Amino acid sequence: MKNKVKAILMTLTCVAASASAAQPGVKAAVDAAIAPLQAKYGIPGVAVGITVAGKHAFYNYGVASKATHAPVDDQTLFEVGSFTKTFTATLACYAQTSGKLSFSAPASQYVGALRGSAFDHVSVLDLGTHTSGLPLFVPDSITNDAQLMAWLRNWQPASPIGTQRVYSNLGIGLLGRATAQSLGEPFRDAVQKTLLPAFGMTHSWLDVPASRTPHYAQGYDKHDAPTRMHPGELADEAYGLRTTSGDIVRYLDANMGLAPLDAPWQRAIACAHTGYYTAGVFTQDLVWEQYPWPVALQTLQRGNGPDAILKGLPAQALTPPLPPRTDALLNKTGSTNGFSTYAAFIPAKRIGVVILANKAYPTEARVSAAYAILDALANRPEPSAKIRTPRISSN
Repeated sequence: MKNKVKAILMTLTCVAASASAAQPGVKAAVDAAIAPLQAKYGIPGVAVGITVAGKHAFYNYGVASKATHAPVDDQTLFEVGSFTKTFTATLACYAQTSGKLSFSAPASQYVGALRGSAFDHVSVLDLGTHTSGLPLFVPDSITNDAQLMAWLRNWQPASPIGTQRVYSNLGIGLLGRATAQSLGEPFRDAVQKTLLPAFGMTHSWLDVPASRTPHYAQGYDKHDAPTRMHPGELADEAYGLRTTSGDIVRYLDANMGLAPLDAPWQRAIACAHTGYYTAGVFTQDLVWEQYPWPVALQTLQRGNGPDAILKGLPAQALTPPLPPRTDALLNKTGSTNGFSTYAAFIPAKRIGVVILANKAYPTEARVSAAYAILDALANRPEPSAKIRTPRISSN
């Protein structure tokens, strides 16, 4: 027990430099939320980024690798898993609002290998709202694109399309494929050369360059074994991004209208925040999940719990779709075998938080910690943190 307490105190000392600009009360709230997580789940390292009205503070705890003892810092890269899907959605919305992609068109219109299959009746919107009926994972037997397309051509939905919300890597993966086809360039290029620069995200990669690998955290699975992602089919589109807390905070600012964006990207953000279905306790936007604010912690945990990911939920189409709302909490989780992510923001309050960790641990615990931090932010004056202005491209 004594060693565990000592370890917690050591990790807390790592936060001081990057969070010194924040108000003491906010720092105390973040410390109080993160220290129990690290102690209970044995998380080696955590990075927390917060934004209040465009002012940022960053809190780093523990180590990026237990082997090297390198501390987590503002440059540490984390795998963000399914949080990647929000970027796929934003790029799809960019293509749609630019007139290059039609959400109402069948997916097979853009993925030619699927013409004559069930995807003649699955719309692009169905892919982006998890209402296609596609399962969560790419089957383990599939190791290349030809096998994937053959499997998809033979796939049939178990329920009428648009009636069930079934969380799906495959669906978002195909959304990315359709988007890339509509833009006339590979998906990776569209993200790395167009989307990420537009949001000032200069420390984010689908393919980490050699110069940045020293900053790439080591992940740990639930048994504490070291692991990193081994990308499979549709990884770039569904779960492949590695990034920093600073880049995600910039992204949250842009999603709340707190960072300057060119008009096409502003339209894309509005599109991604549109509510298309109700499913369980939340509204399904394009990948983002939306809750009226204020929302109870238990509701937020239920909406992000294993049943919402592993089981289908009845889906009710919103006709017309729900326009973007400011009095809402939008969130997204992300996981790989060795990393865990949770991010949420409330536009009306102009606050957001991201928690990155280099270990797999339960989603409910991530949500609880973030909720406590958001509650502290919502009920305090804006911190006097130094403003870090995103570098915005002129795409």
